[in-house]
Amino acid sequence: MPVRVVVVDDTSHVLDMLVTMLTLDGFDVAGSGVSGEEAIELATRLRPDVIVIDYMMPGMNGLVAARKIREAVPSQSIILYTAFLDETVEQEARAAGVALCVGKVEGLETLEQSITELCLQITRD
Repeated sequence: MPVRVVVVDDTSHVLDMLVTMLTLDGFDVAGSGVSGEEAIELATRLRPDVIVIDYMMPGMNGLVAARKIREAVPSQSIILYTAFLDETVEQEARAAGVALCVGKVEGLETLEQSITELCLQITRD
């Protein structure tokens, strides 16, 4: 059974690219959104295996959304996918309940590997 993923990014070409590439690589992209608010709604409604969420979005950023998602769905696995990755962001992400942080500069292959590894870890627990 393919891994169910929700992708949230406010930059339309990045969102489209992520959805397309993840789908082509065998992931089941169950939904996508462009805001923190949508991330929360999609997480609670779709209950995906993993949510990939951007950090810097207008309104509610990815870390605030991650906190709210984890309050609503404590077991939800979240990957923060961001161009603004540094030690402080990683610490804040861990505190928000984010399982992994992946820099956009690391590329899509690293994101796909991270999703797969996280799901393997979930099934072992």
